[in-house]
Amino acid sequence: MQSRLLWIAGALILPIGLISIVDRSPAQTLQSPPVPGTLATGGNLRNPPALKVAEPTGLPNPAQIAELVLANHMLTDEGVLDSYGHVSVRDERNPEHFLLARHIPAGVVTAADILEYDMDTNPVRDTGAVGYSERFIHGEIYKVRPDVMSIIHFHAPDIIPFGVTGVPLRPMTHMAGFLPQVVPIFEIRKYGFKDLLIRNNEEGHALAQTLGDKPTVLMRGHGAVVVAPSLHVVAGRAYYMMINARTQIQAMAMSKKVVYMTAEEAETVAAQDGFERAWTLWASKQKNK
Repeated sequence: MQSRLLWIAGALILPIGLISIVDRSPAQTLQSPPVPGTLATGGNLRNPPALKVAEPTGLPNPAQIAELVLANHMLTDEGVLDSYGHVSVRDERNPEHFLLARHIPAGVVTAADILEYDMDTNPVRDTGAVGYSERFIHGEIYKVRPDVMSIIHFHAPDIIPFGVTGVPLRPMTHMAGFLPQVVPIFEIRKYGFKDLLIRNNEEGHALAQTLGDKPTVLMRGHGAVVVAPSLHVVAGRAYYMMINARTQIQAMAMSKKVVYMTAEEAETVAAQDGFERAWTLWASKQKNK
């Protein structure tokens, strides 16, 4: 990945996303932002307002960008992200901004592809790059959840049945204790929207309201969103949510008497080790490629 970066006289050149003189000081301590204001949700859904460009207030940490790129590749290789899923992080230097790749498959993302957005999902720098159509998922959740530092939206086939059958996804395996006893389901028809995709702030706000204070939300016929206080944790949660869904389907095929974790059991095992062992394994695979 380092070979993709071009250094000239101490400057890190990021052709599409960011151009920065590298800050050689230690990364700032990540802090939660103040609780933002509420979102005005007016406007015509089919004809959204013209895209605004936010005022730049500083440059993201290249080390944080590099780790986000790594996460894109890891999550693709582990089967969490397909060609259309995406992962973001809140900017550790400016918690009112977040970082997300441009409109390309996660598995081919480079540092040059990372874009910076404000809380209204406006690009901070007008690079001309096209963003993901569902980038509004990220901005609207960060806006109402100051505790969230990273978000994944994914479409793993194992989770889709639990959004369309009435069968609840429940914490069953010990690595998925973070799952709530009732995983909320976002039903986009409830809000009068005709598309299954989240294409603007109003739809993103509706999804964020369904998520509430939970770590995950299912999207009927579409996929899921997982949130966490760090990139490492959100990667682990998305992966083990997928594994829990897969093994729950297998267990239900074997018996009608599936034993799930109680709320107390789930709470006990939810934190794990922050999924650091999993992150270490996945990162080592990338180094060996």
